Amino acid sequence: MQTATHSHSTFIPGPDAAMIDISIDGIELKVAQGTSILDAARQVGVRIPTLCHHDDLCTAGVCRICVVEVEGARTLQASCATPVTQPISVKTNTPKVRSARRHIIDLLLAEHYGDCNTCKRNNNCELQSLAAEYGVDFYRFGHPTEPKYAIDRSSPSIVRDMNKCVLCRRCVRACEELQGVGCLTVASRSSRAHVATFASKPLANVVCINCGQCINHCPTGALTELDQTDEVWTMIEDPTKHVVIQTAPSPRAGMGECFGLEPGTPVTQQLNTALKRVGFDAVFDTNHTADLTIIEEGTELILRLYKALVEKDESVKLPQFTSCSPGWVKYMEHFHTNRLDHLSSAKSPQQMFGSLLKTYYAEKKGVDPADMVVVALMPCTAKKFECNRPEMNSSGFKDVDYGLTTRELAGMIKESGIDLPKLPEAPFDAPFGEASGAGAIFGATGGVMEAALRSVIEMVTGKQVEDFYDHANILPVRGIEGARLAEIPITEVGPVPDLLKHLVPNWDWLKGATLKVGVVHGTANAKQVMEDIEAGGPFSECHFIEFMACPGGCLGGGGQPIPTSPEIRAKRSQAIYQIDANYAVRKSHENPMVLQLYQEFLTDGPCGHISHHHLHTHYQARGKFIG
Repeated sequence: MQTATHSHSTFIPGPDAAMIDISIDGIELKVAQGTSILDAARQVGVRIPTLCHHDDLCTAGVCRICVVEVEGARTLQASCATPVTQPISVKTNTPKVRSARRHIIDLLLAEHYGDCNTCKRNNNCELQSLAAEYGVDFYRFGHPTEPKYAIDRSSPSIVRDMNKCVLCRRCVRACEELQGVGCLTVASRSSRAHVATFASKPLANVVCINCGQCINHCPTGALTELDQTDEVWTMIEDPTKHVVIQTAPSPRAGMGECFGLEPGTPVTQQLNTALKRVGFDAVFDTNHTADLTIIEEGTELILRLYKALVEKDESVKLPQFTSCSPGWVKYMEHFHTNRLDHLSSAKSPQQMFGSLLKTYYAEKKGVDPADMVVVALMPCTAKKFECNRPEMNSSGFKDVDYGLTTRELAGMIKESGIDLPKLPEAPFDAPFGEASGAGAIFGATGGVMEAALRSVIEMVTGKQVEDFYDHANILPVRGIEGARLAEIPITEVGPVPDLLKHLVPNWDWLKGATLKVGVVHGTANAKQVMEDIEAGGPFSECHFIEFMACPGGCLGGGGQPIPTSPEIRAKRSQAIYQIDANYAVRKSHENPMVLQLYQEFLTDGPCGHISHHHLHTHYQARGKFIG
């Protein structure tokens, strides 16, 4: 199985790496040759402060906050960028070290314009925390009183305020290393150096996929999401508006972090209570349309396979790519326009729900869709861009009016004086209440593929997926590798279920076949997989590939709580899989509300004319050059 991984700042020694003696503040230990002093210190619990360093990213060594004294060295050394190559003695807390760190912080503040009290990162800013830690109580080298750069609010997702930038380059590295986009770079040199876009154009006018990984990795308030909470408050306070909200699984696994809970503490039911107290008229579960996405996307795959294998239609595009990650979709529209027809035409769960709420639900509720406001709680800044795509209006109105990040919604809850962890639990509102565990695991990389396979396996074989995988847990598609392959042999087939009888006569053509699938997260890894496909490599033999734009999938989205790290994302992932395990229904095709929708509204079945109108979309080739 081939895998691809993004750069990572933690040194991973080879099996034959030599072990070297090192002393850190008098603590003796052995580390593998090449280990950084910073990582060695972490092994024995010695904290060295950092700013430009991030566990997701390659080493930069530009801020020098992490300097230490190394015996025999002429100058202080940046611990993040200094490998251990011989026995050394290190001191991390001498007067010289403390003085140097304080002066570095003073110099950073001398270039840092803004008022902490009005900054979105107030009380969650690494520069602010370091200033407090090192006793910075006045501006020793002065402080800017006027902004140097205009704030860029052109993007529907991201706001750039370079007056607060400390040139740590974490945003640049995240955009290049994690996402393979390269939207940001460092322009000019010396005192004129600054982070810029191509030709210093507004962010909306360059190749940006709106993923928000630059925000998640920025240590200050230089990058934030476009805050729409005031607009949502206005809608809530308008008595003529029926304001509903749908919540995705990843924010529910991350929201607790905004209220001091451990990462991976699910707060789904308390969040329902909070949202009703905030003033939303109804709270719905996005898992419902995640289940609907599985049925539509899975049916589309079956139709493509039938045309290719039975009808011998050479125009069919395989592998089919998932389309529920808007950052990934925009990445394709910019970088791989020749492969757009490989994308499933199925909308994301967010957009499917918006269309259903302003049609099916509005009719049942007796609400004029013109007076309905649909808000989506999402882990993703790219969802803001997605809901503003002009083609997302199949209801006759803008299907989803506002996409709020986990951070924005947490702010609204706090502004309401609500202590989320202490709230009683409450269910989702009817008719979109209890969903399936398959919808919940959409939030983790591999989750969409696993959800799809649970349904496809049962629909094709006529047997329970538990007959093939313990507890319906399809482990071959789970994991943290940047990209992975799996094969699902189809050794037996059953009758075609009623839901699909209008599409295929039988499953005989699949008996004995092997379904080849891929799972990819982070668009830098997606770039490698797309290159593999172009070269005719292993991924080109897949029938279906799940792509997620962000590291770890949606749970690592650009709108999730800050900070992020591999460990934090792993804990959120554990929470999502535990939520799945606790559901009574764990397969999309067994969700009773989904089946009811096909009986009452989408009456010509999956991938029928009605569902194509409401649940499917098209894409546009944007290319790499924007004016």
